[in-house]
Amino acid sequence: MEVEKMDENEWKYHGEGNQSLVVSHCQRCVVLRFLKFPPNQNKTPEEILHHLQNIVDFGKHVMKQFFGENYVHHGEIIQLPLDFVRQLCLKIQPERPECRCDKDMDTLSGYAMCLPNLTRLQTFRFAEHRPILCIEIKPKCGFIPFSSHVSQEIKHKVCRYCMHQHLKVAKGKWKRPSKYCPLDLFSGNKQRMHFALKSLLQEAQNNLKIFKNGELIYGCKDDQDCVCDWNELARHLKPFFFPSNGLVSGPQCTRTIVKELIHVITMALLSSTDTCRAGHMKTVPISQGRSYCEASAFNKELVRNGKHKLESSGLPRGCLLYKTLQAQMLDMLDIEGLYPLYSRVEQYLEEFPEERSTLQIDGPYNEAFYEKLLDLSLEDDGTVAFALTKVQQYRIAMTAKDCSIMIALSPCLQDECSEQRPVVLTSKSRFTFSVSVLDLDLKPYESIPHQYKLDGEIVNYYLKNVQAKEDPVMSNLFKENEDCTLVLHKV
Repeated sequence: MEVEKMDENEWKYHGEGNQSLVVSHCQRCVVLRFLKFPPNQNKTPEEILHHLQNIVDFGKHVMKQFFGENYVHHGEIIQLPLDFVRQLCLKIQPERPECRCDKDMDTLSGYAMCLPNLTRLQTFRFAEHRPILCIEIKPKCGFIPFSSHVSQEIKHKVCRYCMHQHLKVAKGKWKRPSKYCPLDLFSGNKQRMHFALKSLLQEAQNNLKIFKNGELIYGCKDDQDCVCDWNELARHLKPFFFPSNGLVSGPQCTRTIVKELIHVITMALLSSTDTCRAGHMKTVPISQGRSYCEASAFNKELVRNGKHKLESSGLPRGCLLYKTLQAQMLDMLDIEGLYPLYSRVEQYLEEFPEERSTLQIDGPYNEAFYEKLLDLSLEDDGTVAFALTKVQQYRIAMTAKDCSIMIALSPCLQDECSEQRPVVLTSKSRFTFSVSVLDLDLKPYESIPHQYKLDGEIVNYYLKNVQAKEDPVMSNLFKENEDCTLVLHKV
């Protein structure tokens, strides 16, 4: 991309997170990501550059090892004319949600990350002239804690997401709890996956968004601004799934199109589009864990139908969901077992603050950093080294628990499809697609005390306000256990 030819009028507001703001180009399949800070807390250009370089290095040297070459797009750092950055900031400011305007976009350093626009196909450019559909899913944590450090038995039965829903509703973040349960999506069982995706479509919150040609057509722009009209969604999707327009309109049409969409998403999530294969593979049995959550609406539906056996098909090893789950399971101790180790590291740093750099807490995130993550031993020898390894593994796990999966789809004709191009079929159409993962910034070391406090708050609220009202029969419905295995891939 030639920086000098970039016109700020060709860029538009794309979205933002806690630490960065993203704009996308109207024609080119790229986005620019700028850091942002509270007013009067701007960092020096050198600090900005260092921060961005850490993000790039972490994606390149660490997360690519877990997810694979084709799934992770770490981008590159570019320097922009300051006048262009200021004009761009003025242009997009009116489009930012009010809840995000407590922080300002960095307009002083000129540094930004240039990344591919993941709402577009990443694998093949032949379909770029055709309409493109993109589904963004934030799947959250896909397993029940198996650590012996867990103090409340409910955490071995109900997943974090389902418990957290009730606290969020109580605090007014959402109007009602979602029926989505991450364990259903990560089960690999198509029936459970379909139920999970349908639940996301019914109550998208910030866990599902749908884009058409880069424009948001379904989902939440911010915490409360949710657009969830199935009929309007079906109107957008009908040309993708029924191009001949032979389907009658009405509720049946909407249900059929949504069903086709769910089928396509499921097949894409279960596919393997990364040609990289693991070299050395280390497999460590972790525990006898369960693959279901007792609060799942799918489970309760089974009970109402008089069924007590929950099927679990398992995920194909090459698919992105499987790799995401493996990275999440680096949280082997749970935050309750991890927090004392964090305190051990903190105590050491109070005595030897100059060692923070040597311990690589703030980077550099290189191959040496990744190699230390491969030590899966749970035998605490009382050292700072052991504690630090578990802390870093927890940060990786938290990153994987909060990542987003992007599925980009574009219609293709039968004669255009080949073995080199991943294709998913529906009743009337076929799509070529790409699957990517984003939001892979390493979770801050300093956020661990907050996570510890939040965990207790979530569990205590659930125990006092939800479980006490639940039918006691629900907690004893499922008895089977199944092996839970952590597999680390070295790509």
